[in-house]
Amino acid sequence: MLRTLTIRDFVIVDAIELEFASGFSVFTGETGAGKSILIDALQLALGGRGDASVVREGAAKADITADFSVDGAAAAWLEQNEFAIEDGGALLRRVIDNAGRSKAFINGIAATATQLRDLGDLLVDIHGQHAHQSLLKSDAQRALLDNQSALQDAGAVTLAQEVAASHKQWRALVRQREEFERDAKNVLIERERLEWQVGELDKLAAKPGEWTEISNEHSRLSHAASLLEGAEEALAAISESDDPILSRLSSLNVKLGKLVDVDAELQGVLDLMEPARIQLQEAVYSLKAYLDRVELDPERLRQVDARLEALHSAARKFRVTPDELPQEHAALAEKLREMSDASDIDGLRRQEEAVRATYMEAAGRLSAMRASAAKLLGAQVTAAMQELSMSGGSFAVGLNPAEPSAAGLEQVEFLVAGHAGVAPRPLAKVASGGELARIALAISVITSNATTTPTLIFDEVDSGIGGAVAEVVGRLLKRLGQQRQVLCVTHLPQVASQANQHFQVAKGTTDAGKTVSRIDVLDSKARIEEVARMLGGVEITATTRKHARELLAGV
Repeated sequence: MLRTLTIRDFVIVDAIELEFASGFSVFTGETGAGKSILIDALQLALGGRGDASVVREGAAKADITADFSVDGAAAAWLEQNEFAIEDGGALLRRVIDNAGRSKAFINGIAATATQLRDLGDLLVDIHGQHAHQSLLKSDAQRALLDNQSALQDAGAVTLAQEVAASHKQWRALVRQREEFERDAKNVLIERERLEWQVGELDKLAAKPGEWTEISNEHSRLSHAASLLEGAEEALAAISESDDPILSRLSSLNVKLGKLVDVDAELQGVLDLMEPARIQLQEAVYSLKAYLDRVELDPERLRQVDARLEALHSAARKFRVTPDELPQEHAALAEKLREMSDASDIDGLRRQEEAVRATYMEAAGRLSAMRASAAKLLGAQVTAAMQELSMSGGSFAVGLNPAEPSAAGLEQVEFLVAGHAGVAPRPLAKVASGGELARIALAISVITSNATTTPTLIFDEVDSGIGGAVAEVVGRLLKRLGQQRQVLCVTHLPQVASQANQHFQVAKGTTDAGKTVSRIDVLDSKARIEEVARMLGGVEITATTRKHARELLAGV
């Protein structure tokens, strides 16, 4: 539960620190005193959106800290996300400076706003003062019913996600099939074009690296005569002419070898010339081997010429380089395969039917869960209506068959009968403002009673209610406070008198003349004065004080 809330420089609050107890607590005060500002500050600490406008005028930053005791799911979340539990609790802090920059902390460790929200969802459930308006919307009605389904069966959440995913997959296949059927002629033309292109490249059978290899071979074959002539000329000059270089060099080496015996200084020259003779001899061997391999081959040259032309022509046709022909072949073949798969109308229909069957099965199970939750919710709200001066009235949840959608096979509709003997009709058509507020409150109390969230906050959800009904509302909230911590912002003395703890919110001024909001915890004497004010307005009389004492004594 919420143990303390510390607010500094938030809107019109300069510095407030509140300690909370278990049970039912209320916040009261004049209109505009800042009662709902407390809820706004707590929501910010729980990861809500905030900007520079929340910083009190003249202050550098707004700083909100909420301290909760934790157990169960919240404690497990803290451990899973490596936020150490301190003093059996969780300290959530949010700081926003006057430039709009935000910082978040959990137990003193930097966190994200998303982490604050995730943890906050496990700690607090807030029912806003406009909750009854959302009840008129079909989507909100379905969401509320699905939340109730999840309380009865945790698998309902996963099942709803499965239904939505199956519907998305099903509709995608339907669109694909319809598109193919609509554009079948164009698809056929494109497929035939691809088949021709792939067939052409199949015949060509270009291989990776082939263009480079065939170009080199063509160059060699086309210059074969020149290559032979040049190699033969070099061989003759070195070793096969009348006076070959190799013979002359060998003779010189022999002469120098004899002269070395006369003058040893010539040994250096001989050492330089002998390697040259050896290298020339190796060149002779290489030239002879080359001449054995190279020959004039006009037939092979024609074949290579034809292949080069075929590759070059195909490259121009497909607007790629000759080297890129193998990659183009593979890409077009893959595209043809994909088109063949996609244009398999019978295959598409089989896939579509299989996914549709999966969707219908999951949606059917979701419908059964909703029907069970609808029956229970209808009975509970009907019982609450009797307490809220709607004797004989009834509430039901209609599940009207609808076209299959991501939300399932039915449209959820809240139905209400104001008194006995009248058939329930849609909530938006028959409920007056007061009735709608009472029904919304009943639903809020019932759904909150079913949740495991330890702290429940009701922000003026009793708007539009008065008289004896207000006293019943107070008793409902107090009863709920026996199981959970309940905080309520109210303007009704009948509700305020039921509280275990009473906070009064009032406006004041600082020494600088700025308006600020202050909060006081009321003792029994101060509660009489506050309840009397709520009963009688500005002028508090002995009669209103007496009435206030009676309200408080009747608790």
